[in-house]
Amino acid sequence: MHLTVTVPATSANLGPGFDCLGLALGLYNTVEVTAREAGMLVTVEGEGQGIIAVDERNMMVQAMQRLSDQVGQPLPGLHLRQVNRIPVTSGLGSSAAAVLAGLLAANQLLGEQLSREEVLDLAVAIEGHPDNMAPALHGGLVMANRDGERLLVERLPVADLHVAVVVPDFALLTVEARAALPPHVPFADAVFNLGRLGLLLRALAEGDYEQLATAMQDRLHQPYRLPLVPGMAAAFDAARAADAHGVAISGAGPGVIAFAPDGHEAIAAAMQQAFAAAGLGSRSWVLSIDREGSRVS
Repeated sequence: MHLTVTVPATSANLGPGFDCLGLALGLYNTVEVTAREAGMLVTVEGEGQGIIAVDERNMMVQAMQRLSDQVGQPLPGLHLRQVNRIPVTSGLGSSAAAVLAGLLAANQLLGEQLSREEVLDLAVAIEGHPDNMAPALHGGLVMANRDGERLLVERLPVADLHVAVVVPDFALLTVEARAALPPHVPFADAVFNLGRLGLLLRALAEGDYEQLATAMQDRLHQPYRLPLVPGMAAAFDAARAADAHGVAISGAGPGVIAFAPDGHEAIAAAMQQAFAAAGLGSRSWVLSIDREGSRVS
């Protein structure tokens, strides 16, 4: 028995789409699953090697066990070889990728007891919110939120775009980024974001870069999160000065994502210089949109 699960990176929020909008990107984690006599052996290569747990605390292992418990079937002995290219704690959905990979692997091993929709429901129950999970599973641009117990997922049109992503060497946990948010926001700020989100969806669908500068403005989370990371506000300004048309915190950060028709390397370099001026090293990627989502082979 041998199977491989591939899950893309994701960037959630994209400015005004707080906790409901996400985009799948062409950067991937894979896990190779092979049989062994008994127990769970985990090896990690690439991003997170030496950091990610390789015992029962491993997020993928926990997700696999969660699905096994739900369907009432035990997992066989397995070797999980994780080959990670999504940086951890980066705002690019590394934890969502781990959970989803575990669920998809376990579901395949146990006879596909759950549909993909049910897998997504379980993934969101584990992760707590769908903005990374839904695009990681389906690919492309996805809007996802809850209507009571029901998860509403809508795949949206998106043009062939490329983005520059920079992740500074700064530890910012999602729980810390959420703690910075106020319990209430002004009514005017909520209305502001609603208007910008409508513009953003049209601009992404049509590849209207000129509109992105306005469309990616946000008042619900970014003003509170920008001060958490040294140099992040300067990186926004540097990206725009280097001709980025839209800039946003990727997920909860500390990564930054910038949209432009060209010149992505120069935009990334400008953002890295801004972080360097604040005393932080960083890494950069130029990424396309992933349209396939997660796959099992």
